[in-house]
Amino acid sequence: MKPSFKVGILGATGAVGQKFVELLDGHPWFTITALAASERSAGKPYREAARWIGARPIPDAIADMAVVEATPDLDCDFVFSGLDASVAGSLERQFAEAGYPVISNARNYRMDETVPLLIPEVNPDHTALIERQQWPQGGFIVTNPNCSTVGLVCALRPLHDAFGVAQVQVTTLQALSGAGYPGVASLDALGNVVPYIGGEEDKLATEPRKLLGTLSDGRVVPSDIVVSAQCTRVPVLEGHLECVSVQFEQPATPAQVREVLTSFRSPIAALNLPTAPERFLQVFDEPDFPQPRRHSELGGGMTVAVGRIRPCEVLDVKFVVLSHNTIRGAAGGAILNAELLVQQGYLTQRDAATVATV
Repeated sequence: MKPSFKVGILGATGAVGQKFVELLDGHPWFTITALAASERSAGKPYREAARWIGARPIPDAIADMAVVEATPDLDCDFVFSGLDASVAGSLERQFAEAGYPVISNARNYRMDETVPLLIPEVNPDHTALIERQQWPQGGFIVTNPNCSTVGLVCALRPLHDAFGVAQVQVTTLQALSGAGYPGVASLDALGNVVPYIGGEEDKLATEPRKLLGTLSDGRVVPSDIVVSAQCTRVPVLEGHLECVSVQFEQPATPAQVREVLTSFRSPIAALNLPTAPERFLQVFDEPDFPQPRRHSELGGGMTVAVGRIRPCEVLDVKFVVLSHNTIRGAAGGAILNAELLVQQGYLTQRDAATVATV
């Protein structure tokens, strides 16, 4: 016996929607049955509606599937949302009100006190917030964090548990793919660094506090961590690199930090979720690792790499974090969220019980 779910993708023709299509191809639990996009794409086969930017061809099972309008009458058990924030708020609400679970990559509901902001290895218990949501017909919304927040918080979780994290200074070097398609203009991107990404620094200041907060009486009590962020766009295709300095509540040496990161055991390791990497965190001792071109694809893009752990002259310890922004930081993270929700019993088939597969 294993779960079998019909899946819809909202914003299926966009960059994040395409990554959902790519990562769900051959998924053992989830089958795409609905590709939803704007009115101008509706009625076209996916191969015509989507300006495909993936390195691999569109999966054969998807290429000729007709794109439909994003209205809450899709033939699916739940939806992944790759919608732009400009439309995600209203459309995700419509689907939740119609009884669909919505697993969202958009920012609109991340800080809602009843909506889990979820990284399964970091705060799997926060899914209990779903029970506070009051959408008609049993729908709900779960979000994953901003792509730059993900790598930072994955590295901070074990350190916060061990030493207590008080303050963080982080400078991000974010890949071009994080801007979507067509993204940053070539004359701005090539041979250049853009020291501003709209709204990004605010997300890095607020989202970690919710993610690292504690669940109490059905609510998340935010962490007191203070994050100072500077965000830049660099001419790298995939992989957000972050230079992090941390001040702890309890004394900690670089050697102790390394040991805590190396020995951390993911709280979902025993669940055998298909998208969860064998190694959640990989620590490097080489002085020039991790690097986006070499290490962003570790664990199928779901492993977070940490290196250059050393004393900080201003705070306590500093290090470098690398995460794949469109996989771990977007579509892959959302798929892992859905897998966790299946195992916790929050995702069920809308019209049938779990079926046996050969």
